Amino acid sequence: MTKGMVTGFVATVVLSILMVMKSMMGLMPEFDIVAMLTGMMAAPSPIAGWLVHFAIGAILWGGLFAWLDPHLPGNSHWLKGIFFGIGAWILMMVLLMPMAGAGFFGINFGAMAPFMTFVLHIIFGAVLGGVYGLERPEPAPHLQFSRRT
Repeated sequence: MTKGMVTGFVATVVLSILMVMKSMMGLMPEFDIVAMLTGMMAAPSPIAGWLVHFAIGAILWGGLFAWLDPHLPGNSHWLKGIFFGIGAWILMMVLLMPMAGAGFFGINFGAMAPFMTFVLHIIFGAVLGGVYGLERPEPAPHLQFSRRT
């Protein structure tokens, strides 16, 4: 579980860098997940939004990925991570977005919001699974030598 949380933190750092880059490039500046989280908590500072963002990514998603990893489809951790990221995206679109007033699938931000968040979640999942695979590698039977008699 701890390895899942560490890898969730790493994946959240990558996701956060992409989110900041998106804002710096002026892409959909009205869609700011940290500001949305800060507003949902009625917190006085975006620091609270960032803390919740990292808690969700590291503790919730990272821990849940470690728990679900053996049951996720795919032959590699990074592929399992992508499937997991898609599941996390669906939950965000049907639960968090309406709760934040952004509408189902964040449609109040326009048609680009679901697509952009989908891509970000695929990247998050790939990083989550890839780093998890480095921390907890799968046995590689194809690399084992068989004895011939």
